[in-house]
Amino acid sequence: MDIISQLQEQVNLIANLALNTVGTLQRDAPPNRLSPNYPEPPPHPTEDGANFSEEPKLMGASLVKAAKQFDLLVASLPISETGEEAQLKRIAELQAENDAVGQELQKQLEAAEKELNQVQELYRQATDNCLNLKKPDVN
Repeated sequence: MDIISQLQEQVNLIANLALNTVGTLQRDAPPNRLSPNYPEPPPHPTEDGANFSEEPKLMGASLVKAAKQFDLLVASLPISETGEEAQLKRIAELQAENDAVGQELQKQLEAAEKELNQVQELYRQATDNCLNLKKPDVN
């Protein structure tokens, strides 16, 4: 798999981990008193008396690990040592090459269309000769 695909997958993984982490925190975090003026919040229901204090730490560690892996992938990208001027020159060269290839393809297309027209004409003549039971013209 190329580096760009790996980066895309890593970004998707980070987004998924972040979404799950925030969702889990929203779902499982105990209520907190906002001010002494407010009444005590109701107790937070827990499933089977489970303690969720470790889960956010594990999820946070997974998120940090994924971010570090992303950083490693970014660091492995090739570094362009050329400046903007050299890159623009390379783009112009590639554009010229693209134009030349495009012209060659256009010539080949025109030649193929010409050949197709000739074949179609020969086919038309052959079918006319068969339908009319005429002897083919010999040139």
